[in-house]
Amino acid sequence: MKTIHRLLLPVALATSALAQYAPPPPARPFPGFANEMLRADNVYMSAWDIAASYRLRFEDKIGAGFTDAGSNWDFSKRRVDDNNNSYLLSRFMPRVGYIGKRVAFTVEARASSSFGDERYNATAPGKGLAENDSGIDLHQAFLFVGNHKEFPVSLKIGRQELNYGDQRLIGPFKWNNNMRTFDALKVRWQNPLFGVDVFTGGLVYNDANNLNKSNSQDHFSGAYFNFPTLLKNEITEGYFLARDVERGIATDNWSGVAAPFRFSGAQDTYTAGIRVKTKPNAYDPWDYGYELMYQFGNRTAVFPATTVAAALAAPRLSHHAYAWVVQGGYTWTQSTIQPRLALIYSAGSGDKSATDTKSGTFQNLFPTNHLFYGYMDLSSLQNLHDIRLAYTLKPTTTSTIALEGHSHFLNRTSDFWYNVAGVPRNFAGAAVGSGGGYRINPSYSKHVGNELDLVAAWTFKPYAQIEAAACRYFRGDYIKQSLAAVGSKDASYFYVQLTLNL
Repeated sequence: MKTIHRLLLPVALATSALAQYAPPPPARPFPGFANEMLRADNVYMSAWDIAASYRLRFEDKIGAGFTDAGSNWDFSKRRVDDNNNSYLLSRFMPRVGYIGKRVAFTVEARASSSFGDERYNATAPGKGLAENDSGIDLHQAFLFVGNHKEFPVSLKIGRQELNYGDQRLIGPFKWNNNMRTFDALKVRWQNPLFGVDVFTGGLVYNDANNLNKSNSQDHFSGAYFNFPTLLKNEITEGYFLARDVERGIATDNWSGVAAPFRFSGAQDTYTAGIRVKTKPNAYDPWDYGYELMYQFGNRTAVFPATTVAAALAAPRLSHHAYAWVVQGGYTWTQSTIQPRLALIYSAGSGDKSATDTKSGTFQNLFPTNHLFYGYMDLSSLQNLHDIRLAYTLKPTTTSTIALEGHSHFLNRTSDFWYNVAGVPRNFAGAAVGSGGGYRINPSYSKHVGNELDLVAAWTFKPYAQIEAAACRYFRGDYIKQSLAAVGSKDASYFYVQLTLNL
């Protein structure tokens, strides 16, 4: 197991070193109160992990709160459109794990609750609460078999998080109160020259009425490659991913699953990609990276609000789409506060026509979008250009501050503006070009708007961290034109979060 950790450590360090914002580590590693006590009494207890984490976050959204008005009315100025939302999120995650020479396992539970969230609707699926999971549920339960020091192959089976690359396509979505896991089988081959994870399984759906489980009609598989020595100064990775969803999934019981995480549309989509990123300090203060993604296959245009009848009848569309990310940064390494300036350009393709038999909208799969396209979580990497300028610094070894600016443009005005969950903003009651609401308006500007974010975190105890942010979104012409008939306004967002490692 220690060999596995050594093989993965350079990748983890590079990811954190080049991320635009990452919460600071504690002044000293802290395993948790129970672990620290047990290990002090018995050195053999170091193989065990008996601990818990707790997170409490207050959010205040003004003007784009995704409340009962829905994201269709983000930025609307009408009084009838309730787009302000303040609520409290709580997440408790106890765990028991064991790491032996050739066998390891983890069992982790999760209790996720929300209080005061105006997305609540007693008659809606999951009561409309996308970040509430009603009681305690199983987050992870997996068995790991292998020792890469003795043999290059290992096996991991059971409920587990999948986390690859920068999490633009596959991540545990830890920002969300419910997070994301898969019921999966993963085989890993790793040696100093070449590695690959081959996995297959299914997304675990959070069901407020029942125990969470994956759906046998939703399949996700892939192969993720790494080449540690291919390039001297760069991390090099490649991948091939497949998502296959059967049409009959629409007829299953989804009454406990809140939008936007309900059934996906029938599809057979495939994603091939390559990711290259500089290793830490490879070019002194400079760093760069890029990721190229291409999709093909077929899919149906089905979203959470689609009726069962419409989902069953939706035609298969020939799917071809792409996305790319390029970034560069400079770190003032001689400074004690380590200032860093980075420019990141992310783009996902949009659809040329909503009336033909083709699909060109990039499918974002299972990302942690909160990390990339603005902390207000208004967009996903679908029909989007995101130009991001990020400045970060570390006033102390246990604190981080980041100031970021984003400029958002649609890739095509012949497609929708998609929210953070990949759902299109579409008010079908508004005529094209009427300014009565979001929909496909080909004559409108591509400029959605600009976002400014200030976020800071401080690990004030080895077991405790506080994080806070203040954000503002300034409307572009696309928003102003879409809501011209009802009036529009800029939006704000604030949060404060406490995380405890117990």
